[in-house]
Amino acid sequence: MGFPEIRPRRLRTTPSMRRLVAETEVPPRSLVLPMFVREGATEPTPIPSMPGVVQHTLDSLRKAVVEAAEAGVGGLMLFAIPREKDAVGSGATDPSGILNVAIREVVSEVGEASVVMADLCLDEFTDHGHCGVLTPDGRVDNDATLERYADMAVAQAEAGVHMVGPSGMMDGQIGVIRAALDRAGHTDVSAIAYSVKYASAFFGPFREAVESSLEGDRRAYQQDPANAAEALREVALDVAEGADIVMVKPALGYLDVVRRVKDAVDIPVAAYNVSGEYSMLEAAAAEGWIDRERAIIEALTSIRRAGADIVLTYWAVEAAQLLR
Repeated sequence: MGFPEIRPRRLRTTPSMRRLVAETEVPPRSLVLPMFVREGATEPTPIPSMPGVVQHTLDSLRKAVVEAAEAGVGGLMLFAIPREKDAVGSGATDPSGILNVAIREVVSEVGEASVVMADLCLDEFTDHGHCGVLTPDGRVDNDATLERYADMAVAQAEAGVHMVGPSGMMDGQIGVIRAALDRAGHTDVSAIAYSVKYASAFFGPFREAVESSLEGDRRAYQQDPANAAEALREVALDVAEGADIVMVKPALGYLDVVRRVKDAVDIPVAAYNVSGEYSMLEAAAAEGWIDRERAIIEALTSIRRAGADIVLTYWAVEAAQLLR
């Protein structure tokens, strides 16, 4: 019997050896923590479908962002649940609205210790739950929505946000937002573009987290999960319009798309490890079917290995602590 001359297992023999030759890292600085804040809340409210995640009060939000910054998390993405909604999402542009108040509070707590980002979309603020203004027959009016996005971007910039996150998948949104920010003198405010956002079933728990009013679906503006070449077209348009970072959402079901986007652009690529991906792993771990901590790090490593420079994940703080 012959014996192998080449033995790849030599580089797997000990933890220190495996660490030495590891090809992919998940540094805490690459992680962004999505966070929810609820207007008028007096105590944090657990989200049943997302174990461990809460709708924050302003007080608990302040404490949580400090914890995240101290853990070395690279960014914080803010979402808000307003007390009142209307057809045009007025609360999104109100300086006293919950999202803009939260931006000011978070920036005052962490300064530049972490990048403060905010969702730039109307869905949390509209009584119909869509990401934009509706026409009389109930369709999302792309260009009327762009006007609202421009105002929302300026309102967030004036509240002190470091980076806006346009997530509505309206045609031309990056160009309009960039122009509005520049006209208002906010040339240093950057944009992380949700360039590739699929009409995914994996957003379900998020809808509970933001108490979505949506009836119907968003397939007329979010992308078809069957398509990948279309994603590259969307990315190219956003880059041309001035996006600073492009994003793929969801992440785990679209790792091939993450790789294709990374190969196509010369700016940072983000991927959003979405609520459904989070909840599935948490549910399996709760049943004892998988090793929870190992699975978390494995999932995040797979997203990084596919090409994501930045990963938005609800495990950001815990992962940062585990990785340290």
